[in-house]
Amino acid sequence: MVPLNDNNPTETTAYITYGLIVINILVFFHEINLSSEELAQFFQYYAIVPKQLTTSFQGVNFYHPIPEWMTLITSQFLHAGFLHIAGNMLFLWIFGNNVEDKLGHIKYLFFYLTCGVLAGLSQWYFSPYSEIPSLGASGAIAGVMGAYILRFPKAQVLTLIPLGIFITTVRIPAVFFLGFWFLQQAVYSLLSLHVQTNVGMESGGVAYWAHAGGFVFGFILGPLLGLFKN
Repeated sequence: MVPLNDNNPTETTAYITYGLIVINILVFFHEINLSSEELAQFFQYYAIVPKQLTTSFQGVNFYHPIPEWMTLITSQFLHAGFLHIAGNMLFLWIFGNNVEDKLGHIKYLFFYLTCGVLAGLSQWYFSPYSEIPSLGASGAIAGVMGAYILRFPKAQVLTLIPLGIFITTVRIPAVFFLGFWFLQQAVYSLLSLHVQTNVGMESGGVAYWAHAGGFVFGFILGPLLGLFKN
């Protein structure tokens, strides 16, 4: 199931959404030009490493280029591969412009980054001593999706559905598309409590708690920042 842009109308140009997409792509281009050793160190410095974040809260200084708490922001612009960034940017492109239109550019940027920070903390809370870097824009984008489902529940999401060697498209109301997505993340989050951390984050390298947490915080923060005023 792959969503496509359904050309929902917006009244203003989504400068922040497009800017975020460009920044993510530029950072990813930097990543792919690093050697394996350099990339590993880059992630250690700028992704969320839960154990380092935990010990930094206890007063330990790692003498990294930035304080550990800032990785809650920088990690939002890092990705682990082409599919990772492609999926995230697709969802941001689809859902971000309308939320930005309703919140306004400045509040939308604050909303996006705050959802990403709170999503990162949600994941950290359930694995505070993991030494594996956690990264990606998924938590922040989940916040955008949480606001979108609240403000545009009847919007139609054009969705690709593979049927064997054929592909068809259907229009699914956002409330069902995003509601199913959130339910899936919530279930996987609960299941991950019983799964040993292995690749990247929880349960096969997917930060389900960040996804579910970001969605919930977006659902809450959107109205507080004026989602329904315009």
